[in-house]
Amino acid sequence: MLERIWLIPLLPALGAAFQFFFGRKVKKSVVSLVSVGLPGVSFAWAIGCFFALLGRPEHLFTKVLYDWWPVGAFHLSSGAMGNLNVHVGFLLDPLSAVMMLVVTGVGFIIHVYSIGYMAHEGGYYRFFGYMNLFMFSMLVLVLSDNFLMMFVGWEGVGLCSYLLIGFFFHRRSASDAGKKAFVVNRIGDAAFLLGMMLIVVTFGTVNFQAVTEAARSGHYPILDPTITAICILLFIGAIGKSAQIPLYVWLPDAMEGPTPVSALIHAATMVTAGVYMVSRANALFMLAPAAMALVAGIGAATAFFAATIAITQNDIKRVLAYSTISQLGYMFTACGVGAFAAGIFHLMSHAFFKALLFLAAGSVIHALSGEQDMRKMGGLREKIPVTYWTYLIAALAISGIPPLSGFVSKDEILWQSYAGPHGHLVLWVAGWVTAGLTALYMFRQIYMTFHGTSRVEPEVEHHIHESPRSMLAALVTLAGLSVIGGFIGWPDLLGGSDRLGHFLDPVFENPVPVALKNYSAGREFDLMFLSVLIACTGIYVAYRIYVRRPEVADRVAKSFGPGYEILLNKYYVDELYDALFVNRVKNIGNAASGFDQYVVDGGVNGVGWTTRLTANLSRLWDLYVIDGAVNVAAFFTKLMSYPARVIQTGLVQSYAWLIVLGVLIFMGYYLVHF
Repeated sequence: MLERIWLIPLLPALGAAFQFFFGRKVKKSVVSLVSVGLPGVSFAWAIGCFFALLGRPEHLFTKVLYDWWPVGAFHLSSGAMGNLNVHVGFLLDPLSAVMMLVVTGVGFIIHVYSIGYMAHEGGYYRFFGYMNLFMFSMLVLVLSDNFLMMFVGWEGVGLCSYLLIGFFFHRRSASDAGKKAFVVNRIGDAAFLLGMMLIVVTFGTVNFQAVTEAARSGHYPILDPTITAICILLFIGAIGKSAQIPLYVWLPDAMEGPTPVSALIHAATMVTAGVYMVSRANALFMLAPAAMALVAGIGAATAFFAATIAITQNDIKRVLAYSTISQLGYMFTACGVGAFAAGIFHLMSHAFFKALLFLAAGSVIHALSGEQDMRKMGGLREKIPVTYWTYLIAALAISGIPPLSGFVSKDEILWQSYAGPHGHLVLWVAGWVTAGLTALYMFRQIYMTFHGTSRVEPEVEHHIHESPRSMLAALVTLAGLSVIGGFIGWPDLLGGSDRLGHFLDPVFENPVPVALKNYSAGREFDLMFLSVLIACTGIYVAYRIYVRRPEVADRVAKSFGPGYEILLNKYYVDELYDALFVNRVKNIGNAASGFDQYVVDGGVNGVGWTTRLTANLSRLWDLYVIDGAVNVAAFFTKLMSYPARVIQTGLVQSYAWLIVLGVLIFMGYYLVHF
């Protein structure tokens, strides 16, 4: 089975090809069968490959399909000779296995959900074609065995993100959001390319295993400036893809796409690609403490920053978008303190409950005929009960309430950010406060949407209905995973064995000696209690404001004055970027337009004008000089030939008369002179 691991990405690719070539001509049922069935088979094959991997003692499998880019010999930065030969190959180890199951499993569930959600939308086959293409690209990204092939998948998911965000292309806001995502991600991608080039000239290879072995060989010292530069460039690429400060601005606007897109691409899989890439390059980052500090700092700052924005947003999907940015910050904080396994654990559990949150939000939007403003909701708990209970489970999970999955993975990050060898109290405080804000904005959303009195528009209220079974099945499945998903990494402190962490240990082996902080189990339990306490506090505050006394919500907002307006307007970051970058680029474009118009086009038009003038002068010369001279010559020729034309009649009698006349003239001349 492992020998045919290439079937896992190939099957969704075949689904995409079918939709693009034949989707318009077949029934929706056929589109659904192919587009959902092939990712389902891919998921089943992934499960089989996972168990086959468990049967191998080293938990490692590589498969090279063919040579792709044989560069040959070249000089490395050290002066030695390298021989680069990039091939198309797959690597299955504990890290890629976890990502493979997340992408195929969650992706398949969301495809099933999409059958009901997109049933009445135009471009049904096109939507599923893009979704299948995304699955293919993401699987190439996580299963590739080298940086260059990873970059192919990296760009593929970027393309699919652009296509799916702008799926409703007839809406200007959707097409603009797609372009914004595409442009912002190119900034990070440029840094990723530079980092990959540095890897090539430093190590002479882009193969993950070869780079990891070289980094762990002891030949490269800690704080090596080249390694640090590589890590910073790779992290900038991750900042773009995973929406961290300062390149996070594309993700909230990406909510213009269909809700399943938000669940699959912008919560569960694509945006976690940056976390995966940093984790895959963990051997390099362990040699670059400065880069790791940058990763942890940006992650913690983003987690807190995005959470403060989420507490004021009123669009049900944008709250979740800023929540995603915040949770990604947690993952990067874990990577920055060296707790890569904790970051991947939270990536996995986040895929469950955040996909569930987006799909449940889509169920609410479906029930309300497209309404997304929470101020126009309320009282939906009894009308769409399955959606409510699954939404509640996801909200409890992301808030960190035990024993749900979010509690286990988030608590591990908080503990490592405090007690880990690269941890710091400031990082723990930022994560702890963010945990409270997370519970506050999530239950603000729960209470505004499902509790209290109905604020639904009258013409919409009588159409409220529960979602189709395909959608509800996806919600229930993800709710179950959100409940039990944490037990795979249940901590030793609570009687578990952290099986996921031990499974990932070979990938994150750290040969660099570090001084461990010695804290008792009591300290870990105290911090765990504090994290649960602040989550419960956030839930209680939301309950007091939005359920017990909803009339005070506006007064509370006004009491914060300008601060509330700043949060409501997202710190005016988009406006700042417009002023500093977007409008300046427009100015440069306008200046370039003037240069094009008056210099470039002027030069071209001037050449054309000169050519036309020369042609006109040439025509005048030909008409009045050359043709005039020819006409004058012809006139004189005609004039001179006139006598000849008069006597050349062709009549014999005329010629005889002329002969006689000539003889008479000759005789007269002779008589006169002689």
